[in-house]
Amino acid sequence: MLFKLFFLLKDEFSPFNLFRYVSFRVIASLLTSLFICLLLYPWFIKRLQRRQIGQVIREDGPESHFSKAGTPTMGGVLMLFSVVISTLLWADMSNAYVGLVLAMTVGFGVVGFIDDAQKLRGQSTAGLSGKARLAIEFALSGAMMYLLFTHEAFGFTQTMYLPFVSTEKFSLALPLWIYVPFAMVLITGTGNATNLTDGLDGLAIGPVIIASGTFLFLAYASATVLGYEDVVAGETVVHQFDMARYLMIPKVPGVQELAIFCAAIIGAGIGFLWYNTFPAQVFMGDVGSLSLGGALGTMAVVTKHELLSGIIFGLFLVEALSVIIQTTSYKLTGKRVFRMAPIHHHYEKKGWSEPRIVVRFWIVAAMLSLVALASLKIR
Repeated sequence: MLFKLFFLLKDEFSPFNLFRYVSFRVIASLLTSLFICLLLYPWFIKRLQRRQIGQVIREDGPESHFSKAGTPTMGGVLMLFSVVISTLLWADMSNAYVGLVLAMTVGFGVVGFIDDAQKLRGQSTAGLSGKARLAIEFALSGAMMYLLFTHEAFGFTQTMYLPFVSTEKFSLALPLWIYVPFAMVLITGTGNATNLTDGLDGLAIGPVIIASGTFLFLAYASATVLGYEDVVAGETVVHQFDMARYLMIPKVPGVQELAIFCAAIIGAGIGFLWYNTFPAQVFMGDVGSLSLGGALGTMAVVTKHELLSGIIFGLFLVEALSVIIQTTSYKLTGKRVFRMAPIHHHYEKKGWSEPRIVVRFWIVAAMLSLVALASLKIR
């Protein structure tokens, strides 16, 4: 909204020309969502406390978690609000990708909100049934894929690219009946893996911020063409620098506006972390973890970095795999591979302190994102 307003007024007030640039609006979006969270969370936490919206703790969980019972939860509502407001203010809403990613983020957030509400109503950790939740999430992902391939605003293809390999040297055009289910699993899986990671104070939001920063750069590079003028032999020559072509990554026209959306997540995440760091004053709840995870999974698909996201989301993937391995092993052999799943609880059972686990998991997430970014030059 502000982008359109300032663009219309740029001829009247030349400094408004700054708002034409994605890089400037990225900073504005980050700061807007950050200040919304920093300013409103104290009030929001008090509201949650008055309504007795407190965390329900698993009876079989680590004993150190029992003291967290009653800590205000569903803090992700304010995060989601700040991300949406910041994106609406600073992104070009005529860009179809922005509307699509926002819709998916809010859609997954609604699923998480319903799940949280049922847990609070029943005062148990059993919220929305797993089958119902997955059905809704797959329906949302399926609707998104339908729009990507049928709406004229998107020139989307089912081509996939390998990390560390130039797009000019290798690309794989999958049949729709393979690509669409794969993309749906990627989006839904990322949402639920992020949800599983949200088990310790600050654990999930750190990797979410790191992954959002990585996709901020990827979205910007995937569609940005930089230009400058030069005078050669008395004539003005326009030079263009295509970042996607230079880096040999997939080119997706229009996704550069999603850098503003990623910046909004980073700002909201930092603002939330101010109150979520150990010992947490508020938890994000499923409304936060599912919406952020769904947003990241959607970013991986629309920027055409589906396979590279396996590295970026490596920490979330390990958390989800630990649950799958634990459940499968117990059903087949009656034995547990880990002391407790997800894997962060395994390290708690081993005696690691909560801050130690969180910081070390953040380091792993940062290293994985650096590997993913390094792949842009190793092609």
